[in-house]
Amino acid sequence: MSDLRQADVTRRALLRGMGALGAGAMFSGALQGRLLAAQPVPAWPNVTALIDRYVGARKVAGMIAALGWQQAAPQYIARGREGFDDRDLGGPGSLYRCYSMTKPITGLAAAMLIDEGKLGLDQPLADFAPEFTKMQVAIDPAKSLAAQPTDRLITIRHLLTHTSGLGYAVIGRNKVADELKRLGVNPGLVSRRRLPGINDGPPTPGPDEFLRRAALVPLVAQPGTKWRYSMGLDVLGIVIARAAGVSGLDVFLRERLFGPAGMNSSFFQVPGSANPRLTTNYVLLSGIPVPIDRPGSSIYDQPPPFAFGGSGLVSSPADYDRFLMLILGGGMLGGKRIVNEAAVRLATSDLLPPEADLTGTFVAGNRFGAGAVVGAGKDAGLWGWSGAAGTVGFAHTGLGLRTSLFVQYMPQEQLPILKEFPQAVGADLTAMGHNPK
Repeated sequence: MSDLRQADVTRRALLRGMGALGAGAMFSGALQGRLLAAQPVPAWPNVTALIDRYVGARKVAGMIAALGWQQAAPQYIARGREGFDDRDLGGPGSLYRCYSMTKPITGLAAAMLIDEGKLGLDQPLADFAPEFTKMQVAIDPAKSLAAQPTDRLITIRHLLTHTSGLGYAVIGRNKVADELKRLGVNPGLVSRRRLPGINDGPPTPGPDEFLRRAALVPLVAQPGTKWRYSMGLDVLGIVIARAAGVSGLDVFLRERLFGPAGMNSSFFQVPGSANPRLTTNYVLLSGIPVPIDRPGSSIYDQPPPFAFGGSGLVSSPADYDRFLMLILGGGMLGGKRIVNEAAVRLATSDLLPPEADLTGTFVAGNRFGAGAVVGAGKDAGLWGWSGAAGTVGFAHTGLGLRTSLFVQYMPQEQLPILKEFPQAVGADLTAMGHNPK
């Protein structure tokens, strides 16, 4: 699960596949007219077949897709149960570990504060965390922690776009990642069980100590110069709480986003009343699903060290679809203004520093916004991200299309679902374009 190179391949395949959404939908002007009129759409046979195939073969316990146009209600395609030994069927209210699909939500939260003047896009991180005033950058992070001073400060823009130079424990394969893990700077919840190479290091500390330890470790690149997947959104979550004057990112999101948007099934700690809806997460060992986190004994039953802005959210397909609907609505939801339109525009725009090098990364050829990829070229209009347990959520701002898929297995590269899902959506869009209703 710790091999970033394999995860890179999976997300690269996902991003390439997402281009099928735009290509499929552009075959027919009649389809575009139907989108704008928000008329009912036909079934999604290819998406349905994909879900049937994986659940029917018992490769996964359950899977659900949510697909919708603009502000219209989503269509759900759900098969299977919340766990192989769970009597409850999976559905729109089932709870899934979103992992990195937390990042776009944290990104929007930061954009809200930037819009309000409480954060600056190019404001130094050190304004909120003085520990990062004088950072070192590793000369060759693959080989050693030998370092030299940075020539610039980390900014909020850098945190939003994975260009801060911060490392990522467990995910990165370099000395910086190893040192972060050794210090317990590992912002991820997987299981109460100790899993070799994943959560077998020291426990993650609270937010203040987390930042202190993180600042002790050299960066993997000069800030603003290279795209490197990182814990930047976890650091940013702490900054958001400080800038907003609240005790944690979870409080800010509950008061400013989840509550107003009616996202009542989104948590950083699953309350007892919601525990029966929590799915089981599995690790695939030689293709065999082995449970690593179950309802009733889940690590998400316990309070986290702090709300991890890059990986900590548990949410439902219905809730995450509302988040994507909010994005497509420019901050409007159900006729109500939830987020300022300027904040949504900022979050979904290209925020990369001009000198940032994306060469060789899985986002090469695209751009990056507030915690989410921003499609470029044939992928223009796409915005979203995926999660380590197989989840994915994208909005196509040009087409008004919402697509998300929820399943629970790790590592995500063990099954080609994230490649096949956008291809299935694209095939169904093509059929709709050729056969308008």
